[in-house]
Amino acid sequence: MRADEPHADVQTLLARVEAADVLPLAQYDADTARAVSAQMRSDAEGPDLGGVEDRTIPGPAGEVPVRVYRPEGEGPFPTVVFYHGGGWVIGDLDGYDLLCRHIAAESGCVVVSVHYRRAPEHPYPAAAEDAYAALEWVADNPDALDASGKVAVMGDSAGGNLAASVTLRSRDEDGPAIDYQALVYPSVSPSDEWESREQNGEGYYLNDTDMAWFAESYFGEGNDEDPYAFPLVADSHADLPPATVVTAGFDPIRDEGIAYAEALEAAGVAVEHHHYPDMIHAFFSMLAEPAELDAAHDAVGKVAADLRAALD
Repeated sequence: MRADEPHADVQTLLARVEAADVLPLAQYDADTARAVSAQMRSDAEGPDLGGVEDRTIPGPAGEVPVRVYRPEGEGPFPTVVFYHGGGWVIGDLDGYDLLCRHIAAESGCVVVSVHYRRAPEHPYPAAAEDAYAALEWVADNPDALDASGKVAVMGDSAGGNLAASVTLRSRDEDGPAIDYQALVYPSVSPSDEWESREQNGEGYYLNDTDMAWFAESYFGEGNDEDPYAFPLVADSHADLPPATVVTAGFDPIRDEGIAYAEALEAAGVAVEHHHYPDMIHAFFSMLAEPAELDAAHDAVGKVAADLRAALD
């Protein structure tokens, strides 16, 4: 489940982060934390695509910004609705631009990256409502995307939480059909009583202090039994679309991701589980310098292949 030590390249990365002395992000206000996080982005351009477009779509509290990535070639294409991570507080479209370009290029899908409302300015359920509104818009507007009608949802960390949440809600409300879900180290549990939290809560990038700040900023109090807030607590995980789940050995939320994959499988859902014992939280996005990991390219390739197989 966890290697003896992180991969050598991860150790080098962690040493650079420690030397930069920017963590925990909770030491800052939200706007400053977002600016600090933005300084760590790669400026790599990524693979060639058929087109990239910024636009807005209708949401429950106004327009929701999205970025649409079209693969090369002739459509119509399957669609991936992508929800970025960042603890519901710090992520944005630019921070996930490189990853979304890779997903579109490698999966052959249109990717619609959603910039949902963020905490603490907009606590739960704002992000979840925007996420569901984006799914509805994609399902209702295939012509605007040159889309085939096949739809997957995907996200990492907090975005994995949102992808799992909209999948449950769509099932419960007989909402838009979702053909696949790809959950990358998803945050799905209200509990911090996991072995991985004890093992990996300090020193491996994502840390206990920031996790507590993210949860307080977005969820506040009283949502522990809400399955759309914490999908692992749902009474049933049956009748959900097939899934890919990605987890990392040195990730504090490793165990809840594994538990969610097991809950899906126990409910009869087909699951592809890709586990990386020597990786940390956020590794999936580390596709170019200053933080490039071979495992990130491997994992993105595997998820893209899963999406392609499910949506063709």
